[in-house]
Amino acid sequence: MLPTVVLVGRPNVGKSTLFNRLTRSRDALVADQPGLTRDRHYGRGRVGDRPYLVVDTGGLEPVAKDGIMFEMAKQSRQAVDEADVVMFLVDGRAGCTPQDAIIAEQLRKTGKPILLLVNKAEGMARAKVTAEFFELGLGEPLPVSSAHGDNVTEVVEIALEKFPLDAEEETDHEHPPKIAIVGRPNVGKSTLVNAILGEQRVIAFDQPGTTRDSIYIDFEREGKQYTIIDTAGVRRRGKVEEAVEKFSVIKTMQAIEDANVVVLVVDGRDQITEQDAHVADFVLQAGRALVLAVNKWDGLDEHHRDQVKRDIERKLHFLSFAKLHFISALHGNGIAGVLKSVDEAYAAAMAKLSTPKLTRALISALEKQQPPKGGRFIPKMRYAHQGGSNPPLIVIHGSGLDNVPASYARYLERSFCDIFKLKGTPLKIQFNSSKNPFEGSKPKPLTEGEQRRAHRARIRGRKLYG
Repeated sequence: MLPTVVLVGRPNVGKSTLFNRLTRSRDALVADQPGLTRDRHYGRGRVGDRPYLVVDTGGLEPVAKDGIMFEMAKQSRQAVDEADVVMFLVDGRAGCTPQDAIIAEQLRKTGKPILLLVNKAEGMARAKVTAEFFELGLGEPLPVSSAHGDNVTEVVEIALEKFPLDAEEETDHEHPPKIAIVGRPNVGKSTLVNAILGEQRVIAFDQPGTTRDSIYIDFEREGKQYTIIDTAGVRRRGKVEEAVEKFSVIKTMQAIEDANVVVLVVDGRDQITEQDAHVADFVLQAGRALVLAVNKWDGLDEHHRDQVKRDIERKLHFLSFAKLHFISALHGNGIAGVLKSVDEAYAAAMAKLSTPKLTRALISALEKQQPPKGGRFIPKMRYAHQGGSNPPLIVIHGSGLDNVPASYARYLERSFCDIFKLKGTPLKIQFNSSKNPFEGSKPKPLTEGEQRRAHRARIRGRKLYG
């Protein structure tokens, strides 16, 4: 097992900035705004030959009794319970605060190894910036700068010095399927994530915009490994005003691109909106396998349910390839079916299709319906092969394929999906038209001998045929 390093501290002391530096990424949102990180955020770090797990947490407000700050503090305490080493960050420029003292007291009771890091210490004398933090009773304060990287490597080496290097952790493992949970704000995405995981892993709060970052979580279900991604809700562009929310939307779009399968969650108690269709279209353009989940289905009467089904058929008709599930994330109804469809969609998206089988499927589709004439010639399709996965890409070779209409390409897509039973994933067709090797070339002039032979042939022709 990799050693787990957990970053804790008050809001806005630089935990997410340090997380990004340790993981050498920009996975955690960073802004000069307290309370930006809310859920536990896991990443992998490495110092020299030593890999480790690092966990970013929300700001720990020890006095919070309810609301979103209480849920954030609860997530931070759960992360500390999982920690092998706790890095307690304090603000060297703000000085030691009463909240720091309360957090230090709570951390001492856990019995975990604790490193006290005095952040934002760049350009300041070590003795001066650390002096007042000795009163926290957590050993010698270590000055660092998460923004500039000062002393970061040194403190990680100190944190890991008691953990032996496990050679088995050096081997690369196959990446499990990534499942992104996306949708509008407050449709129940985080509740669905918790229902799938079987624990309160992310904050689910009756308030739009609770999730601000894309949270990657590894889990196992019935012996299979997965990575689930809880994303921020995507509102209409005109309603997105705060810079933080704009970055949250960008992170959601990146999560869709990074995922293998996307679960689009819509609210059964609300109408299917234009924004639902926009998110679905982005998933389709990204070529990701898709499962559609209608949440909050419990408690709806038959009339309302029929109305929602008609709404989906009318507004999301372009998602006909996706499996549709009616669920209640809060009560756990229908969750097993969603995961089964995720497995089917992932298998279809990553399917390996042989060239002979694809060519036979192409011939079968051509026998049922020939492509329409484009330009002066009818397109000739000779053979097909697979050009990629997630989504499956079928490359068709032939001549005169530049003018194949989009309607016929859609016919071929449906034919391939039916023949190979590809459910839950879009399929893309690419036409490669061979070029005439003599097109555009000028004939070479005849030699004198060729001209004489051609002249004699013309004379013989006139004698024979008058």
